[in-house]
Amino acid sequence: MEQETIPFNRPCHTGRETEYVEDCIRRGKTCGNGEYTARCQRYFKDKTGSLKCMMTTSCTDALEMAAMLAGIGPGDEVIVPSYTFVSTALAFARQGADIVFADSRADSPDIDADCIEALVTPRTRAIVPVHYAGIACDMDAIMDIARRHGLLVIEDAAQGIDSFYKGRALGSIGHMGCFSFHETKNIQCGEGGMLLINDPALIERAEILWEKGTNRQKFFRGEVDKYGWVDMGSSFLPADYVCAFLWAQLEHLDEIQERRRAIWRRYDTGIADSPRFSRPSLPAYATNNAHAYYLVTRTPEDRTALIAWLKQRGIHAVFHYLSLHNSEYARRRGWSGADLPQADRYTECLVRLPLFRDLSDAEADRIIDAVNEFFASEPEKA
Repeated sequence: MEQETIPFNRPCHTGRETEYVEDCIRRGKTCGNGEYTARCQRYFKDKTGSLKCMMTTSCTDALEMAAMLAGIGPGDEVIVPSYTFVSTALAFARQGADIVFADSRADSPDIDADCIEALVTPRTRAIVPVHYAGIACDMDAIMDIARRHGLLVIEDAAQGIDSFYKGRALGSIGHMGCFSFHETKNIQCGEGGMLLINDPALIERAEILWEKGTNRQKFFRGEVDKYGWVDMGSSFLPADYVCAFLWAQLEHLDEIQERRRAIWRRYDTGIADSPRFSRPSLPAYATNNAHAYYLVTRTPEDRTALIAWLKQRGIHAVFHYLSLHNSEYARRRGWSGADLPQADRYTECLVRLPLFRDLSDAEADRIIDAVNEFFASEPEKA
């Protein structure tokens, strides 16, 4: 009997999403900034210790809002890791900035903090570290560089929910932090995001940008007798029923995380060591939110063969980002001249295994067995 295919991801559902969406509809306010938006924002503000939490329609929107708040414009430079999703760079390129790509660490796809300072020029305005797989970048080093050069730090914590650096929530350390609630994330609402503001000087303008360039939030608080157009902005708010869906997940965040970490540990202990791959590295300063479990194969050929081997056995494993410095757009803009060997290595050799809350122990063991069989075989026979 043919085994059922194990997907790479199955979006998390806790069982109360429909109930809360229906409640949102009954309340008669389905547009942005309703009851469930407020609940989610209070939750994250308390959990992260951030000064201000603002729900957005996506992490891309959160990044674009952060780029506007940072005052990024033509002629500015922004330092971004090459090994990341396009939104990390796109948000700043849309404002007219030149993107300066940084390499990853040898032991992690996170940005290599040791290479950042050499990239700083008089035109540099911001550093955008990406916490890959929810594992923190070396934030002390990054913040020190930013302080000495007068730069803003905008954390791309798209994968960083419920993960910490030296006890501090990811996204709460830099001047701003951006999160994703896409269906591939630990908790999700289909599409959704969040911006954390950690610099008090940014809060007032953040409210204006969030409200399509108006001072509507001041009006709601009774600080002005009418509101109008006062600045740039966009429609960054999600519908309240999107946050109602997310609220059903937040109520079960600890349970979701406990299960994901158990799967991650099962992989890490069950997959036998081999000189043909390396496994995720967890620095002493970082916690693990079990967003992803990945292997970095010794050769691109092994990566291609492993994905095919697993597919033949009904297991959907995937590679991840393509280095942005090698992208068509970066080349066209003249941003691709750097030699970034680690970013290229992760592009060619990293493979992600299925990891989602409802993955059973039996399914995880089936994946572990298939991976072990592959690496026990001779490379030319794989």
